[in-house]
Amino acid sequence: MRVSTNTVSDQILHQVQALGSRQAKLQNQVSTGQKIFEASEASFAGLQTVKKVSDRATELAVLGSAVNGASASAAYAGEVDQLIEQSLQAVNLRLGNDYLFAGTAVEAAPFTATRNASGRITSVAYAGNSDRPAIPVSENSSLTPGVGGTTNLGLRDFINNLVGLRDALLANAPGSVATIQTRLLGNEDDLVSAIAEQGGVQSRIEAAKSQHVARALTLENLVSAETDADLPSTLVRLNRATNAYEAALQSGAKIMQISLLDYLR
Repeated sequence: MRVSTNTVSDQILHQVQALGSRQAKLQNQVSTGQKIFEASEASFAGLQTVKKVSDRATELAVLGSAVNGASASAAYAGEVDQLIEQSLQAVNLRLGNDYLFAGTAVEAAPFTATRNASGRITSVAYAGNSDRPAIPVSENSSLTPGVGGTTNLGLRDFINNLVGLRDALLANAPGSVATIQTRLLGNEDDLVSAIAEQGGVQSRIEAAKSQHVARALTLENLVSAETDADLPSTLVRLNRATNAYEAALQSGAKIMQISLLDYLR
């Protein structure tokens, strides 16, 4: 009887462990989903920062395309210089140890700047790749929370256009400033598209997280149902086994007593 009871207990334990393993896997996916969400939020924030820079740069381009004095143009150029530095910092944003705008080459800064003797940025190059890391969020779907190679190259071009705007302002050349303004407007359209894409990724992540939480709760209920359904039966069998064992001991004791009396006689 004890062998039978142990077998039933082992079966229950196996079922619970199997369900627990499935639950842990889903909970890990939920955790992964959280990591994806953080990466997507950070990318979104970085793009928003660049968009604010773009808005101000466009305003300065409008001001610089008018006929201004050299001192006014130089003042505008000084502000654009700061916008260039701010943009470089934004596109080299990291989450933990990973660079967000590097494709899958996340270990090194994706945007590198060349500076002149005065420390001013004269050009920016992109050193990342065009790949996007795909992270599974369920058994049959995955998400790419990072931005694509086209967007990253567009960020490089945007900063280089800022450099062109600064140089045109320093030269007090309204015509060149107007040309750069047109390019900046094109960069702004690309930024808006990239921001919209990241917003869509965040919506998908939220939906995936909700599904995983619901599935995890369902598994918890299944684990509870398995244990609640089998334990009473196991306890009944255990009681039967205990009673049979005690009866066997009592019978054995009586037989021993009878045998001993027969021997004494």
